[in-house]
Amino acid sequence: MKVLIAGGAGYIGSTIASACLDAGITPVILDNLVTGKREFTAGRTFYEGDIADGDLIDRIFTDHPDIYAVIHCAALIVVPDSVADPVGYYRSNVIKSLEFVDHLLRNNSTRMIFSSSASIYRAGSDFTVDEQSAIDPQSPYARTKAVCEAMFADIAATQAIRVLSLRYFNPIGADPKMRTGLQLRRPSHALGKMVQAQEEGVPFQITGTDYPTRDGSGIRDYIHVWDLAAAHVAALSEFDNLLTESAPSTVINLGTGTGTTVRELLDAFNSVIDAPIAAVEVERRPGDVAGAYTRSDRAGQLLDWQPQYSIADGIGHSLHWAAIRDEVLPE
Repeated sequence: MKVLIAGGAGYIGSTIASACLDAGITPVILDNLVTGKREFTAGRTFYEGDIADGDLIDRIFTDHPDIYAVIHCAALIVVPDSVADPVGYYRSNVIKSLEFVDHLLRNNSTRMIFSSSASIYRAGSDFTVDEQSAIDPQSPYARTKAVCEAMFADIAATQAIRVLSLRYFNPIGADPKMRTGLQLRRPSHALGKMVQAQEEGVPFQITGTDYPTRDGSGIRDYIHVWDLAAAHVAALSEFDNLLTESAPSTVINLGTGTGTTVRELLDAFNSVIDAPIAAVEVERRPGDVAGAYTRSDRAGQLLDWQPQYSIADGIGHSLHWAAIRDEVLPE
């Protein structure tokens, strides 16, 4: 089997590519390297360019007419940046995705797995959600994902393409074999900031402590990126069973089913490292929300998939990756 991974030089896309290789699936990588890293494409078939470049998409399918499916991971993902630059986010995440699916249709590509986000949900009072929960995105980034999902569902309803939207919760960790990891030296999410605080010997900032959670800090469903990647391999295997002409689009949550607050994540982090880091409380960042975690086992039922790695595993792999990142990604 051969799959095209758009955004395959990024954190999640490159990890999916590694999981595909380990499963005997050949990844073809498409990435414009705006945030992705060329080093993550080493030894893999790679096309540098944009998902909106129709001539390039045509060439990829001419070169690889046996592509079975497309995994669409290409997107900008930083919530505060989306608040500051909504035009750029809608252009990159929505307009280019529309162009991309148009190019796929022209090339008779009929299967797409879309990297969506659990940030599109309106969480209930207990912060849990399932695939039927209300959609109420609270940032431009999250809205781009909700718009894309609806757009793809509309297209799949009448065109010759089927779309599986996988709603990611909060990825942590790195490829356990350390082939890839977070490409950013200074990532913006909580675990990345903890690693940075440890490296720099400064307190970790808890951004927002007035949420209606059990300890006032935001709550998330932290899923190991390798578990996330494994779910895509399972989705490729089950795609034709899940999506049919009469049911051409559907959604599945990818999370652990466990909610962990930022303070609890910090406690877990401090239990893994030798010298615990301190914390200070600061205001929320633009676009931040209390958070949510999945209560659904739809992924287990439909994909025969369950997370295998713990939060401690994710923290350990993140720390290992941080220690070697500059060797893998010299800048």
